[in-house]
Amino acid sequence: MSTIDRGALLPHLGNTLWDATIPELPNHYRGKVRDNYDLPDGRRIIVASDRLSAFDLILTAIPFKGQVLTQTARHWFERTADIVANHVLEYPDPNVVVCRRLRILPVEVVVRDYMAGTTSTSIWSMYKQGRREMYGVRFPDGLEENRKLPHTVVTPTTKADQGGHDEPVTPDEIVARGLLTAEQWRTVSETALALFARGRDLAARNGLILVDTKYEFGMDEAGTIMLADEIHTPDSSRYWMQATYEERVAAGQRPHSFDKDFVRTWVSQRCDPYKDPIPEIPAELVADTAAVYIQAYETITGQPFALPAEPEPVLERIRRNLTRFF
Repeated sequence: MSTIDRGALLPHLGNTLWDATIPELPNHYRGKVRDNYDLPDGRRIIVASDRLSAFDLILTAIPFKGQVLTQTARHWFERTADIVANHVLEYPDPNVVVCRRLRILPVEVVVRDYMAGTTSTSIWSMYKQGRREMYGVRFPDGLEENRKLPHTVVTPTTKADQGGHDEPVTPDEIVARGLLTAEQWRTVSETALALFARGRDLAARNGLILVDTKYEFGMDEAGTIMLADEIHTPDSSRYWMQATYEERVAAGQRPHSFDKDFVRTWVSQRCDPYKDPIPEIPAELVADTAAVYIQAYETITGQPFALPAEPEPVLERIRRNLTRFF
């Protein structure tokens, strides 16, 4: 469990990073949860906000969410740098990474160790419909939900444009469509498997099962393939708790995980979020979600999360730490 509970988080509810607009920085692009600034020298500043996105909307902001995701990724970037170079240059602030600007490859590499998932591109969704050939991999009959696969698989998808949906693709299709060359695909798929093996081994030491994860790769001006975006965060990866896994699966229950979908579930039970106004989200629900993110950070990294003694407005702190880039 987290060392920080709801009560400790309530005083911080008003101190979230909704808007990371910094007028002194150039070439601002705002994504759903990150704000990006491209510097003239080829560096990019990425600010992770606390915005929580669901149903194609920003529902609320979760205290420390941006910091948790940035620092969890930092933990993993530092522990996998011997496997592949990554885009990180420095961390001037807990919510900020300064990185190399890469040309992101048009294939998202998803690695899976278990028969799991609920989305249309998940192998369990397709398997229970009778599919046995998926992503260029042949799956045997008799596999069960939430059980380990015979071997770790790479299940790539195309990267959708804004508002689109990722689509399953096979390695042969990736090369035939010119998305990547055969050599590039070999490099990213082998690298992804090596990253996953490292993540699985280190997560197990902290009582976690790394179930599946996604990786994004990019290319610098010299053509070097590097790891980009994030790695093994609770938003990009599925983790289960080792201690209760066998008992719960044997009983037909879902394995324990970092359930961050409190807000999504609460909203969908009260309205049609695609048509109706979103009701005001209770402070206690926001605090509970923050506690789960912090628990995820502490469990994944094995490090305690330190709350600031005095809440400082997040944007003020970020601006102070980025002044030299103005």
